[in-house]
Amino acid sequence: MLKEFKDFAMKGNLVDIAVGFVMGAAFSKVITVFTGGIVSPLIGLIFGGKDLNDMKWVLQPAEAGPDGAEAVAEVAMLYGSFITSIIDFVIVAFVMFMVVKGVNNMKKEEEAAPPAGPPADIVLLEEIRDLLKKN
Repeated sequence: MLKEFKDFAMKGNLVDIAVGFVMGAAFSKVITVFTGGIVSPLIGLIFGGKDLNDMKWVLQPAEAGPDGAEAVAEVAMLYGSFITSIIDFVIVAFVMFMVVKGVNNMKKEEEAAPPAGPPADIVLLEEIRDLLKKN
């Protein structure tokens, strides 16, 4: 049973999937940092001078108690974080589309290679057969 599991785990497809999963997670982290650190501040600067992640629609402001501490927490819709997540998704989806498209193009080139003809000895035997049929 252990040998069967080892054979299953070491199959090329499973290892490829694992490597792809780890690389995808790392790439997603890079895109999240890129969007949060570069794209969001630029978009926020264009639309109001603050970071896109900080943009929100306050439904109920926070209320302070008599001692000055926050008695009721703020209720807000964080649409800036949502927009940032959508930008992350679009970037990751586009890059994955380009990777898959590149891999598919490479596979088409491999498949498009002309099939090799039969070996020379088979061709010679077929010619002999055809000559014998004529006689």
